[in-house]
Amino acid sequence: MAGGRRGLVAPQNTFLENIVRRSNDTNFVLGNAQIVDWPIVYSNDGFCKLSGYHRAEVMQKSSTCSFMYGELTDKEMAEKVRQTFDSYEMNSFEILMYKKNRMPVWFFVKIAPIRNEQDKVVLFLCTFSDITAFKQPIEDDSSKGWGKFARLTRALTSSRGVLQQLAPAVHKGENVHKHSRLAEVLQLGSEILPQYKQETPKTPPHIILHYCLFKTTWDWVILILTFYTAIMVPYNVSFKTKQNNVTWLVVDSIVDVIFLVDIVLNFHTTFVGPAGEVISDPKLIRMNYVKTWFVIDLLSCLPYDVINAFENVDEGISSLFSSLKVVRLLRLGRVARKLDHYIEYGAAVLVLLVCVFGLAAHWLACIWYSIGDYEVIDEDTNSVRTDSWLFLLGDTVGTPYRFNASGTGRWEGGPSKDSVYITSLYFTMTSLTSIGFGNIAPNTDGEKIFAVAMMMIGSLLYATIFGNVTTIFQQMYANTNRYHEMLNSVRDFLKLYQVPKGLSERVMDYIVSTWSMSRGIDTDKVLQICPKDMRADICVHLNRKVFKEHPAFRLASDGCLRALAMEFQTVHSAPGDLIFHAGESVDSLCFVVSGSLEVIQDDEVVAILGKGDVFGDVFWKEMTLAQSCANVRALTYCDLHIIKRDALQKVLEFYSAFANHFARNLLLTYNLRKRVSQHASNKSPPPPPSSSSSSSSPPPPSSAAGVNVSLRSL
Repeated sequence: MAGGRRGLVAPQNTFLENIVRRSNDTNFVLGNAQIVDWPIVYSNDGFCKLSGYHRAEVMQKSSTCSFMYGELTDKEMAEKVRQTFDSYEMNSFEILMYKKNRMPVWFFVKIAPIRNEQDKVVLFLCTFSDITAFKQPIEDDSSKGWGKFARLTRALTSSRGVLQQLAPAVHKGENVHKHSRLAEVLQLGSEILPQYKQETPKTPPHIILHYCLFKTTWDWVILILTFYTAIMVPYNVSFKTKQNNVTWLVVDSIVDVIFLVDIVLNFHTTFVGPAGEVISDPKLIRMNYVKTWFVIDLLSCLPYDVINAFENVDEGISSLFSSLKVVRLLRLGRVARKLDHYIEYGAAVLVLLVCVFGLAAHWLACIWYSIGDYEVIDEDTNSVRTDSWLFLLGDTVGTPYRFNASGTGRWEGGPSKDSVYITSLYFTMTSLTSIGFGNIAPNTDGEKIFAVAMMMIGSLLYATIFGNVTTIFQQMYANTNRYHEMLNSVRDFLKLYQVPKGLSERVMDYIVSTWSMSRGIDTDKVLQICPKDMRADICVHLNRKVFKEHPAFRLASDGCLRALAMEFQTVHSAPGDLIFHAGESVDSLCFVVSGSLEVIQDDEVVAILGKGDVFGDVFWKEMTLAQSCANVRALTYCDLHIIKRDALQKVLEFYSAFANHFARNLLLTYNLRKRVSQHASNKSPPPPPSSSSSSSSPPPPSSAAGVNVSLRSL
């Protein structure tokens, strides 16, 4: 399957993931720059913890955070903040605000505009740092009558980590370059903030995609060279051949160099992660390779042949170095696993099985010759065994063993190595296939013992490789056939009804990605096999993330959780999929487990939802079925846990004690029943500064059509 081999590579809007990933210790909110008062469309957990507000409480409020102003807030500074938003500028301020519990705190606020691919401001990124420890202690009711030192100590104690976090960040009067300040907002070093746009996942310039044509061709070259090594190493060890031939020595050295290059390439090749995503981070690639195949690959590229070529090397050591090259055979397992990605090519699997069978016959032939070569001449008595298969072969081909009495005083002659190898391979192949013509037969005890062992191995090998080929292919192709049957049906449907190309690509991408995530497993069918009690336990396990992340489920009894889990459904959405359409009934409560989505009302993004967010309707408080006031669209690949309205009400009605706790503690990040009040702004974002344009040139005239701009259309 292409989806399983390539990973999830469809274009995604990963803006939210990039911001969260790069700002682990930063407290920030995102505001819509195209709607009046710049409402908050996203706030991270750090800001919620810092301010004391729940995410649902700050959504749709002004990005200026005017709801956190109080009696000690500087009105002039608040106006400067608003002017910064109004003019789409980048700036930073020190301002006193109030937490939800009305505790005054000094914040260092940084405001940065986010532009899309058309270089238009679509979002504001506002970061907040607690700098109370750097300011004069605040006089409040709890500290009245305290000394100055005592109040200062209290302020420092309330924010212990502030000194380490802000030491390099808080500098007054610095004139910083535009890009540096943009990067500084999230402490990104020299990087620039990501853009809000749909884009294909990118890889660094020095990283190779694991599914590209070059890497696929290279893997086949490595497979061929591995088989070459698997053939030559046993032959050289058994026939005691030294690579004194310069040509063969050069060939083997080139093979070693290619294996060394393969190690370097593997340190720069992407791989598919557990969730199906393509991992292109160089650090993760290196760690994954070192933990898996690096040691084996390193042993496989050492120059054993060069060491073996020296004349003064002991024969035992020489054989040891030649035998160590067998480590390369472990690469066959890695290549065989890669062939699983091309499982629809049955010919490749069949060729591999036949090659494995031939390789086993080759190895056994080398062992068969070694036994005959060891037994044909008795070194102690300096005599030859006339019942050895090598002696009989020599007489048959006309090259018998002769005793050189006048010269070395040893037995010489015998069949040539080519004839011996062909005869050995012929004998092992006939034995493995259970044919056995009998013209080559074991006579000595050692030969008979090996023949018995080879027949046992051959019967198992033959039955495994050839007898079960049909069964293997049926098992391999069971899901693949269903997958291709489904794809063919969808293609025929799209072609028959002339579905537009863009929609057709979305449909095909959804099918491929869904199949890649589920591996073709029908979850409902599997659950139906299990008894009710076991099915409930499995459902609780599948929905454990929802139950752990949301406090509304913490006081639920085991029976209540099991009843809720049985009603939940897991939905996988591809980028661009609409979860809700404006105007349709809101009959589901949705929990975001992974990915990000955007809520669009009147062509405006009014909220960006991420992991842990909840959207839908408050069924437990409303008597009527609501109509959605906005569209909810997936920005990335998303996993949603959904429970239907009727099923939820049924559970809440039965578990009344839990229903009260659930109603009090479950806060919707976005309520699709309620419509957000929008008014077109009277000002368009200013164009980016240009060296060719005069700084005194007037801004372009605003128009009604140019004000209400969609973030998606930008």
